[in-house]
Amino acid sequence: MRLATYLPPVLVLLLAGGSPGQGVPSRCRSPSEAVCNFACDCLGCSDEAWCGYHGAPLQGAPFSCDFEQDSCGWRDISTSGYRWLRDRAGAVLAGLGLHTDHTHGTDLGWYMAVGTHPGKEASTATLRSPVLRQAAPACELRLWYLTASGGVAELRLELTHGTETLTLWQSSGPWRPSWQELAVTTGRIQGDFRVTFSATRNATHRGTVALDDVAFWNCALPSPQARCPPGHHHCRNGACVAPDSVCDGEDGCGDSSDEDPATCSHLMATDFETGLGLWSRSEGWTRNHSAGGPQSLAWPLRDHSQNSAHGTFLASVAKPGTPAVLSSPVFQASDPYNCSLIFYYYLHGSEAGHLQLLLQTRGPGAPQAPSPLRRRHGELGAAWVRDRVDIWSTHPFQILLAGETGPGGVVGLDDLILSSHCRAAPAPPSSAETSVPQLPEPWALAPAPQPPWPRPQDCEPGHLPCQDLCVPPEQLCDFQPQCAEGEDEQDCGSTGFELASAGGWEDASVGPLQWRRLPAQAHRDARGAAAGHFLSLEKAWGQLKAEARARTPALGPSGPHCELRMAYYFHGHPREVSCNFERDACTWHTGHLTDAHWRRVESHGPGYDHTTGRGFYMLLNPTDPPAQGQGAHLLTGPQVPAAPEECFSFWYHLYGPQIGTLRLALRRDGEQDVQLWSRSGTHGNRWHQAWATLHHQPGLSTKYQLLFEGLRDGYHGTMALDDMTVRPGPCWAPRSCSFEDSACGFSSGGQGLWRRQAHVTGHVPWGPWADHTTETAQGHYMVVDTSPGALSQGQVAPLTSARHPPLAQPSCLTFWYHLSPQNPGTLRVHVEDGERRQVLSLSAHGGLAWRLGRVDMQAEKTWRVVFEAVAAGVERSYMALDDLALHDGPCARPGSCDFESGLCGWSHCTRASPGRYSWDWSGASIPSRYPQPTVDHTLGTQAGHFVLFETGVLGTGGRAAWLCSEPLPATAASCLRFWYHMGFPEHFYKGELRVLLSSAQGQLAVWGEGGRLRQQWLQAQVELASTEEFQIVFEATLSGQPAEGPIALDDVEYLAGQHCQQPTPSQGDTTMPVPVPVPAAVGGALVFLLLLVLLGLGARHWLQRGCYFPRGTGAAAPGFDNILFNADRVTLPESVTSTP
Repeated sequence: MRLATYLPPVLVLLLAGGSPGQGVPSRCRSPSEAVCNFACDCLGCSDEAWCGYHGAPLQGAPFSCDFEQDSCGWRDISTSGYRWLRDRAGAVLAGLGLHTDHTHGTDLGWYMAVGTHPGKEASTATLRSPVLRQAAPACELRLWYLTASGGVAELRLELTHGTETLTLWQSSGPWRPSWQELAVTTGRIQGDFRVTFSATRNATHRGTVALDDVAFWNCALPSPQARCPPGHHHCRNGACVAPDSVCDGEDGCGDSSDEDPATCSHLMATDFETGLGLWSRSEGWTRNHSAGGPQSLAWPLRDHSQNSAHGTFLASVAKPGTPAVLSSPVFQASDPYNCSLIFYYYLHGSEAGHLQLLLQTRGPGAPQAPSPLRRRHGELGAAWVRDRVDIWSTHPFQILLAGETGPGGVVGLDDLILSSHCRAAPAPPSSAETSVPQLPEPWALAPAPQPPWPRPQDCEPGHLPCQDLCVPPEQLCDFQPQCAEGEDEQDCGSTGFELASAGGWEDASVGPLQWRRLPAQAHRDARGAAAGHFLSLEKAWGQLKAEARARTPALGPSGPHCELRMAYYFHGHPREVSCNFERDACTWHTGHLTDAHWRRVESHGPGYDHTTGRGFYMLLNPTDPPAQGQGAHLLTGPQVPAAPEECFSFWYHLYGPQIGTLRLALRRDGEQDVQLWSRSGTHGNRWHQAWATLHHQPGLSTKYQLLFEGLRDGYHGTMALDDMTVRPGPCWAPRSCSFEDSACGFSSGGQGLWRRQAHVTGHVPWGPWADHTTETAQGHYMVVDTSPGALSQGQVAPLTSARHPPLAQPSCLTFWYHLSPQNPGTLRVHVEDGERRQVLSLSAHGGLAWRLGRVDMQAEKTWRVVFEAVAAGVERSYMALDDLALHDGPCARPGSCDFESGLCGWSHCTRASPGRYSWDWSGASIPSRYPQPTVDHTLGTQAGHFVLFETGVLGTGGRAAWLCSEPLPATAASCLRFWYHMGFPEHFYKGELRVLLSSAQGQLAVWGEGGRLRQQWLQAQVELASTEEFQIVFEATLSGQPAEGPIALDDVEYLAGQHCQQPTPSQGDTTMPVPVPVPAAVGGALVFLLLLVLLGLGARHWLQRGCYFPRGTGAAAPGFDNILFNADRVTLPESVTSTP
């Protein structure tokens, strides 16, 4: 024993001739047995470097290797030209077809790969880890692998220790052309060992394989402690283990002192190495071992007792429907002590496999049918799982273990350990008592009542008999009843957990937590009975993954709108960042440097939370009370990182005609805030989800804070936040990106030709002067220089996104692009989801305006989007991208939208509109603080959506709100159709809706309507013509005194190249002008003439005083001058009419 290993750190420094205040030597000389043992014994974890991983992980994180810096000590030991190499995007091994790594999801990331080989013989490439030491029983190895060709015959993961090589995993396909995760448990490994990953290729094919992100979880043995917590076992080596880990058949201490025979002699253990021990079996159970066992993919590759392929275990070979039973002796009544059984089981290869532990009581007055105590069902992985049952019985009893295999599956048992209170009965049971009992069906926790009709006698195994039907398994729980009483749709997940069957939900946990059905304790009735039942998280005996899982039977198929609804309750101390604000604000608190504050409020009226629709959320309302300052802060308390990368997700709500900006930043002491995310302007009357990846410095425990900053842009609008969560690991690629705060995970390849920039300095050599998001020079976008000096003709500059999750429904990917006036070349769009395919190519002439691109998307696997700039070799040319977004549903035609999923290609263009107000997206069923139509036009129901603007916020001064289409090509004749809705309470309060054509020459008003009509949708159509590119603008304004009243739009349709046709009136639609009575018409004409006379006199008096129109100050739309054409009059800016 080495003394320095167990001395306190201060004493070790003194023996070395230093003092505690002096610096620690940079190189730590650990004992050889302390190197590569998954424990950091030296400062900076230098003893765990080059061990197949790099050390110094944060608490709770694995020891991992992502191959970004080096190979972490992994070496190729192949004996042929088919070899492993560290590579990225085919830079070393050309022609692999590997475009991205798994760590970053870009072509800049590194991985280990084995590629092509000119030989025609079958070859095996083997990658071996350095020597590792001492794996704990719960040690788990996770890695990601990818097979990029069909020529791979086999992949194999093996562990070698001593003279034995254990196969941890092997597969012969089929392969998927995307990264796949592999997770295996190693079991307790004593001494030194190595891990090897090998790929075998066919004789006449390529065999491209890549490996990335290797991680070892929970592999370290417990470290020595001076004192153990109360009740814990103090091992001989100084480590501490929990009391339930003593004498459980696993070496938890690391020196086997917790499994010492002297300590565990009072237990009765059966490991099946020499026989069945106290147990007796029926047909179906057989003693077996891995070496020379059946050639089944699900067969255990090692036993639990010895963690060896030569160890023996019990396996069920019973056919489905005929469970194999393992019986204990008859034990005495266990009252007042518990008889405890620890056992290890194996369920792998089939969802139909079952293992039940039942109690069969004996003697007078005892129940005849066995009682189920434990039930495990389905696929739990290729691992041995620990469980324990405590039995209290007033009658003599037997323990029964019944296993039933599913097709291709295996049920196994090993290491059955009985406590000392399991005492054998004094007299042998009678022959009647020793007979195998009749077991309940494996899918029922209690015998099912017999139906009143005859049961079919010829139903196949797995079929459900009901009346005269035999329902096959594929029609069970498919949401379509086949039986008259719906028996085939019972226990299919819908439940209040009041019945013992729990609606078919079963616990599938293999770790220290499990789900159990429990009675409610908070409220009891007069008889003392619990008010109800629920599913609760409880302590369990499993030793593997910590997360608890509960699952239903196999369901479906389902329709596209299938929903799962449930009620849940958290009790305890949540993480400081994760919060749904239902009980309190957790540790989120508002900043006090401004007079505007975030407040936790309850759902009421138009305000509703995201969690339940009736709960609490955080709200920023600049009018409550009226704020003088522009910003308000919402912060967390200081946080310690739980992993090198964490994903922070939240839901936000930005609603109102005059909203500002919501920002998210990461703050560390002494450093500048890191902007993570931002959104500006209204985003409709709905909640949106957003993500941000938190990158922490490796090896440091520097605390951080998250900061939300709300910046108002007026007083007409609110910001809200709800349902914040943090989890380890990076986030998916965001569904929208404005590039204002980051590149959103986009990678520009090794050359870095694409870059994120803003034109604020005015000295940028290329790119548009304003971005699309903010329409200012301060806004950011992605741009690539396609001039010959940067990119030669025909050369490609790729821009690759991070990984997106699979799409549950058809979606539309939209983006705004800007091409230089000089021909920059071609912008191509590719989608990668295992294979690479081009979905769009753009090579139109450039200009001064941003243009909208759209791609219909369908992806059943994870995917990325790649933008490729192919240069044309022209000087002073560029391509730019901005405002990428992924929308549900197919893409709409240019200029058209039914507003059911959003604004399609329409945008607010607040910078160009007078007053910088925004239209809003909403629906009749969504609570709103503003008046709105009771139904939409598309669906004619409250479930539909539309856009609207509340004119009451405008006030006097001629301000307006604009809704702009994307730039549309010149047209000789096209038709614009739309439906609009107006509602104003008084005669002299009148809103106005106008349609403008905006082009480089100015704005032309082509249609206008004032309205006081209420509760009806009106149709309008406008003939459009333009000799150059243009935008359609809907302008909402007031033509009378300010008043509350909505103007709404729906079902906008732009028919390019088509003349308008007179619509056919349909019942309920108002498409024609309303007839006016003659007296009213005459009176209106006289009033109109009188107004004209008064206006003429006023204008003459004004002109005689030398008045003139002042110069306009409103910003024009990007690329267009501020000239307004209205009928036959033209108003020019002052710079045009003034004299020098």
